[in-house]
Amino acid sequence: MSVTFADAAQVLRPPEDGLGHLRHDRAAELRAEPGSLTVADGRIAAFESDRLAEVRIDARGCALVPGFVDCHTHLPFAGWRAEEYEMKVTGVPYEEIARAGGGIRASARALAAAGDDRVVAQAFGLAAEMLTHGTTAFECKSGYGLSPDAELRALALAERLDAVVGQPTTSTALLAHAVPDGHTADGWMDEVAGLVPRVATGTRASALDLYVETIGFSNEHLARMGELAADHGLDLRAHVEQFNPNRSVPVALAAGARSVDHLSCLHPDDVEPLAAAADCAAVLLPGAEQMGNEATPPARALADAGALCVLATDLNPGTSPIASMPLIIGLAVRRYGWSAREALLAATLNAAWVLRMSDATGSLELGKRGDVLLLDAPIEHVPYRLGHNPVAVVVLGGELTWVRPDAAWRVTR
Repeated sequence: MSVTFADAAQVLRPPEDGLGHLRHDRAAELRAEPGSLTVADGRIAAFESDRLAEVRIDARGCALVPGFVDCHTHLPFAGWRAEEYEMKVTGVPYEEIARAGGGIRASARALAAAGDDRVVAQAFGLAAEMLTHGTTAFECKSGYGLSPDAELRALALAERLDAVVGQPTTSTALLAHAVPDGHTADGWMDEVAGLVPRVATGTRASALDLYVETIGFSNEHLARMGELAADHGLDLRAHVEQFNPNRSVPVALAAGARSVDHLSCLHPDDVEPLAAAADCAAVLLPGAEQMGNEATPPARALADAGALCVLATDLNPGTSPIASMPLIIGLAVRRYGWSAREALLAATLNAAWVLRMSDATGSLELGKRGDVLLLDAPIEHVPYRLGHNPVAVVVLGGELTWVRPDAAWRVTR
């Protein structure tokens, strides 16, 4: 299929030398200029209109941006935890909920009780919702298994999900999410060490992950997970500094982490080292901050220092039941004092880099996958109209995949 977008008010493109990812102090260099774009044979073929294209889309007054990449989700999972949200907004800390058997353990029980087909069906529905909000690639995680066999099952379910959704996905083995009942953190890490070879050779997981917190694991466990990742050719990712300043970032950097995620309580002394790191991203999760009454990370300082900043939904049944990247972009601009261009960079090219997808997607560049969104207004409207879905048309891998009903008049076949 060939698709042409004609006469857009803005086409969001990286600087000429911006391949791979962009340090955040260069976000202002993103170009948002009038133009057209054509996708052919699944790839971005030209920055001009093609009158012979099979599908013509009237883009007047609109913006063309790359598809969003959601690099931190907890799909697939089973059920929801709405009762916990009511507890949190009335003042019960998440750590207290978790210690009482809620949180991760509640989702582990739900996953254990749900059949495979039910889990995949729920995740498929969420992936479809994500697509209508512009997410054209995303990450899955295990982490709700809390036993070796259950973690492998979660990774197998993620593989089943990948086979039925339109978006490309990656899988992360979040093997140290919570300390299972009957285990110590050290004892569970011993089991993880025995599980990692099976993950590396028997699943499609490309990264290991763990949760460092007073209710989770320690910096010593983070260092050990880094060794396991390096030994088995996997990336290291880490949930850190969510509720307390545990000074995990220096440990993660020393361990070669691909990303450090959350950072709500990032210590001021760790901003510059993280910004200076050539190959570690700061993945910020404003949905979890908003839903969980968490602190706001020093996102403005990270951006000003040139950190590789990234946004993601953290889609999960407890602390961030949010599937919409436009909503995440709006929250980031409001909470962090970022510009729309900074937030869009963090949700596209830089997020793709975390998943090692940036050679293929995440920016509008010749030869990249035809993952293109038509927004119904200029890019500044994405954060401005908080809660509105600005995505009017989704082209995924070169195929016209979704058209918002009120935008149907723009599409000519």
